[in-house]
Amino acid sequence: MDLIAMAHDTGIVPVIVLNDKSEAVPAAKALLKGGINFMEITLRTPCALAAIKAVSEEVPDMIVGAGTVLDKESARKAVEAGAKFIVSPGFSEETVKFCLDEGVSIIPGCVTPTEIMAAIAMGLDTIKFFPADVFGGMKTLKGLASVFRHIKFMPTGGINLSNMAEYVSEPFITAVGGSFVCSSKDLLAKDYQAITDKASQAVNIIRQIKENIR
Repeated sequence: MDLIAMAHDTGIVPVIVLNDKSEAVPAAKALLKGGINFMEITLRTPCALAAIKAVSEEVPDMIVGAGTVLDKESARKAVEAGAKFIVSPGFSEETVKFCLDEGVSIIPGCVTPTEIMAAIAMGLDTIKFFPADVFGGMKTLKGLASVFRHIKFMPTGGINLSNMAEYVSEPFITAVGGSFVCSSKDLLAKDYQAITDKASQAVNIIRQIKENIR
């Protein structure tokens, strides 16, 4: 199963910060209802690993991964909990090697040509560009894509429903990431309908762009 290709088909990987394990399964079901079958649960909170495990076991149609993975040990724990893919904010050769050895998809963060070349040297062809808005957004991405023509980017940071079309329309963008579809505010309010509605909006934007490209 090529998860990177599947992420490209979906076009968006929601970044989710959970404060309680009980939020995980309802959030996953809300995203699925809105047409999104990927979710990146960040390891920023103590309940993250338990949340990944819950989604992995209880919502089999959701492809759940771990985000904010800072080292090999965190990646190992996430995979053991059921994470199907790993996303890190930066590039760690040790973490990438672990994931490759385990057969787990990894999307490391790279924002400079040197970091991208390090990822290429390890056989990767998809990277995270984070934080996208801070490092120049689409202007920088276009410059990098003109040199690294076989690399796909997953920009995250500063992307929302109003500007995501600018990113998704570019052929070198495999998917966009962000918390705007499944926000901490909606999770705290247990407003899962709002999550479904935003997911549907994002999916419709992506679908229209891809149909126009065809």
